[in-house]
Amino acid sequence: MSSTAFGAGTGGGAIAARPDEEHETDYQDSDSATASLSSSILEYRAMHGRTYHSARHTTDYFTPNDGQQQQSVDLTHHYLTLFLDGKLFVAPLPEKMERILDVGTGTGIWAIDFADEYPDVEVVGTDLSPMQPTWIPPNMKFEIDDAALAWTYPEGHFDFVHIRYLFGAISDWLGLFKQAFRSLKPGGWIQDCEMDTTFYSDDGTLDGASAMLKWNQLYRESGAKTGASFNTIADNKQRQYLEEAGFVDVQIKTFKIPVGGWALDKKLAEVGGIAQMVLLNDIEGYTLALWHNVLMWPEDEYRPFLDQLRKALQNKKIHSYLLLRYAYGRKPESA
Repeated sequence: MSSTAFGAGTGGGAIAARPDEEHETDYQDSDSATASLSSSILEYRAMHGRTYHSARHTTDYFTPNDGQQQQSVDLTHHYLTLFLDGKLFVAPLPEKMERILDVGTGTGIWAIDFADEYPDVEVVGTDLSPMQPTWIPPNMKFEIDDAALAWTYPEGHFDFVHIRYLFGAISDWLGLFKQAFRSLKPGGWIQDCEMDTTFYSDDGTLDGASAMLKWNQLYRESGAKTGASFNTIADNKQRQYLEEAGFVDVQIKTFKIPVGGWALDKKLAEVGGIAQMVLLNDIEGYTLALWHNVLMWPEDEYRPFLDQLRKALQNKKIHSYLLLRYAYGRKPESA
């Protein structure tokens, strides 16, 4: 049984905007704002003054792994948790679980929060880079792994597989979901949370924002060239691939996340302010490799583009938002 929901936080349709003079300004300025490892994993690649994960991995992820990007990763977790009213997941997980897997754990912030909230559950977080903290809850561990390769976990090992923000990193989503299906116990759940990288507006205020439209083009063309889409919601394949992988009771919930504090709803305004801060904190990290290494656009146009994009993101008259989707499903008891 499947269902699809579409809303702007707590309701459907367009997000109501507050008058320009009432916008919050807290997030307008970004400036204010254990695994044993082989040496090859720690050999980060340096490009254009930023560091990226080791070249030993097959997945060529587009964002850096340095401190500046890690700040944006943690801020992303903050606005997503705020958006869910403090919840860490939307899937109907059972009260009793033995172990769960967080795929693409990043800084490990979600996995650590889950381990703290569920101290009797073993939590495993995997990522391409060892950028997680060393002081972690006793019921969790981090492993360096490439989710695009064959998983080595036993069949029926986990009660829950959590995936978040792997857009632009996965070219074979069906294969990823099949591996998750195999590793889950019968009755176990998978949840995938993705955000499209396309800016939208419902009131036409985005039409003249050339830098934001250039951002949309950057991600659209980069995904087409690499074969790993940055717009999984627009592609609308999550339900299909989850069901083809064998999952049942698939649910899809899609929301609008404002960028900036322009929403009339107080919670959405706060969420949007943090989402804006995520981007302003590291616009370079989100665009550098795609611009220079994937599309190889003119180098002399890059810095002016960043300046224009920062101004557009802070323009209170632009009511932009991004699409967020939670997709989850259950492995049948008979599987």
